[in-house]
Amino acid sequence: MKAFGLLLILCVALVSASVESEFKAWMKQYSKHYQSEGEYAARLAIYAQNLERYAELNAKSRFVTHGPTKFSDMTHAEWKQKYLIKNFTSPLIRGETLNVWNGEGIAGDYPSNYSWVPKGATTPIYNQGQCGSCWAFSTTESIESMNFLAGNTLTSLSMQQIVDCDTSDDGCDGGDPPTAYAYVISAGGLETYSNYPYTARDGKCKFDKSLVAQTLESWQYVTRVRSEKQMQNFTYTIGPPSVCVDASTWDSYRGGVYTRADCGTALDHCVQIVGWDVVKGLNAWVVRNSWGTDWGNAGYLYVAMGEDACGIAQECTSAIVKKSN
Repeated sequence: MKAFGLLLILCVALVSASVESEFKAWMKQYSKHYQSEGEYAARLAIYAQNLERYAELNAKSRFVTHGPTKFSDMTHAEWKQKYLIKNFTSPLIRGETLNVWNGEGIAGDYPSNYSWVPKGATTPIYNQGQCGSCWAFSTTESIESMNFLAGNTLTSLSMQQIVDCDTSDDGCDGGDPPTAYAYVISAGGLETYSNYPYTARDGKCKFDKSLVAQTLESWQYVTRVRSEKQMQNFTYTIGPPSVCVDASTWDSYRGGVYTRADCGTALDHCVQIVGWDVVKGLNAWVVRNSWGTDWGNAGYLYVAMGEDACGIAQECTSAIVKKSN
């Protein structure tokens, strides 16, 4: 016990007063509370180490800015364990050949910025919490958007149903939109979010087919050759697709644009493209995340177009919803 007390004093002593003051302000901003002095000291030390990591990332980047976020009291390994997909291998990467969008309705010229959000085609930003369920969110968001664009009412659907009931995927340990779409089709559809709410943890399947609010006709790859031009064509003419990405440094995103130099292509997170814009002189995808509105640009971030930044063109998919009569 005496040794622990000495370690606690040492941890706090190694952190400057200015960093500790910043940490306390950060705690207030994100309503953080710790159960003991020991936990406080440990999280303060991690926060200080993260500040050093952010500085290193910023020194290497021209277009994206890193800094404290709501995840800054977690080690990078701890954050990845709780928020990202483990052992991701998509069917497309394995060489599986399935339905691919045929490119009909391709436009010629595009506006410099475009978004489906003000058109009412997306539900509000969700928060997956400490559960690697992004794949279920990305799948659900695609179904929600395509449901609206098929002429139906925009409805928040149950990603928890997918987490609990899709036995081909691993719930909070991760999954993949293609297998999630397949589950929704086989189950006969999804319940609403309000009927089957999100819990941020694995649970027992409680799906009630009589409460299905939205069915799914099929799904498709937007591109099989990792063509961002095809992705832009789809986004502009059809709707906002699902994508899976390398988000291994997104925990510290404070603004700007991720380029190819800022992240790899080892997919570990799934999100939704909602449009594009020009940011810091770069053409950039506008990406909707599922970490709440207190992260990034009110829940969104920018990823450079045309260079497969963060592996954004590696797996791009979309739900196919039957048009309303």
